[in-house]
Amino acid sequence: MQFDISTIVQGYAQGFFLMADEDSKTLNWYSSRERALIPLDERFRYPRSLQRVLNQNQFEVAVNRDFDAVVAGCADRETTWISPELKEVYSALHHAGYAYSFETWQGDQLAGGILGLVIGAAFIGESMFYRIPEGSKVAMVKLVERLRSRQFLFFDAQLTNPHLERFGAYIVSDREYRSLLKQALRRSCSL
Repeated sequence: MQFDISTIVQGYAQGFFLMADEDSKTLNWYSSRERALIPLDERFRYPRSLQRVLNQNQFEVAVNRDFDAVVAGCADRETTWISPELKEVYSALHHAGYAYSFETWQGDQLAGGILGLVIGAAFIGESMFYRIPEGSKVAMVKLVERLRSRQFLFFDAQLTNPHLERFGAYIVSDREYRSLLKQALRRSCSL
């Protein structure tokens, strides 16, 4: 299936995101009056128990080592908004240089990962998963460190949940989000 990458990137650049309808699996564009951001400043936090895991260096971090496995891991849940068609969209975005997987590994086993898009200085997180406990949490901490060091403007988590709130996720209005997005589109960052 062919996808018009520029149209998809434009949709994200205007503040929308793609999701498949749970029942029909039809892809639709969505927006929100509020957006959840993961802080890239001192507001970012994580549980003390995770610091012990980080100190033990149990996980190796990689970018795009196994992009398809991360997409599959993110989609592998009882109810998912990542349809087969959306997997193809992510693959096309990946081959065009927009979609990335930020991964944690234990040896040759994929422990967890975060799927996202890089547009300008914005990292738009699409989903995350783990196969080994703490795998996605370590990925989150290491990804924030990477985004900071590469001078990204923000990390969009789209929607919040209690798990993301433990890392300091906060809500911004749609208006504030679109203003940040405009700023991010004027810069170029690389994961």
